[in-house]
Amino acid sequence: MRHSLELARKGFSDFLPDGEAEREARLLMCHALKISSAQLYARLDETWPTGPPFQLFVEACEARKSRQPLSQIIGEVEFYGRRFFVNSDVLTPRPDTETLVDQALSGGFERVLDLGTGSGCVLATLLAERPGSNGVGTDLSQPALEVAARNVARQGVQDRAVLVHSDWFEAVQGQFDLILSNPPYIAAAEMRGLAPEVRDWEPHVALTPGGDGLTAYRIITAAGPMHLRAGGRLMVEIGLDQGAAVAELFRAAGFGDVRITQDLSGHDRVVGGITP
Repeated sequence: MRHSLELARKGFSDFLPDGEAEREARLLMCHALKISSAQLYARLDETWPTGPPFQLFVEACEARKSRQPLSQIIGEVEFYGRRFFVNSDVLTPRPDTETLVDQALSGGFERVLDLGTGSGCVLATLLAERPGSNGVGTDLSQPALEVAARNVARQGVQDRAVLVHSDWFEAVQGQFDLILSNPPYIAAAEMRGLAPEVRDWEPHVALTPGGDGLTAYRIITAAGPMHLRAGGRLMVEIGLDQGAAVAELFRAAGFGDVRITQDLSGHDRVVGGITP
């Protein structure tokens, strides 16, 4: 198996740094063999077992060389210390979005609304972290809502989560202590420059609203106050250069204490504000 691992690493080195190519090759081998990383380390000098595992590994490596995301091949990804199911119907949860979760958890809430919930990772994480809370997740994509349903069940919070087919606030009822969203924000002109894993494999409706990339923020900030209780919080994930523009939309909509928070890389990542 060691030889197969090395061949996979070399195949991935055309588009990944050596260390990352090695890591992904090992993850795909663990996936094919249905074993842990520790078990793989102990078995590397063995020959491949008979049966389908080797063919599964070969097919997985070919998929990765076609630039299909590792998460889609494996079918899951880690986010905020938990494992979530993913497929091509949703964006793969990324570490940058953990900044949004951190900011949400920095204050109290009982009822939360996650607009454009996608995989449901943000909503499920917040409900898991706050056992006394309940929430609503919306999405325009029915296949995405089906993924979200699997994930809220996987995290054991399905009794406290309601998933709604909705174009932003269209089908939302009631008010919330916290509204948050990681909306599509990539400008149309930037789509060509995205990595193939994103541009060619993830749903474009979840990546870009077209135009300048700010359309969703205009809708969310304008309608947000009507769905927030007094003192409620709104927060959104943003692209690298959108902080000032989105913060201005918050202020224009009447939000106070508008703040821009950086992620661990020092990039503007979250804009938040509070209703009067």
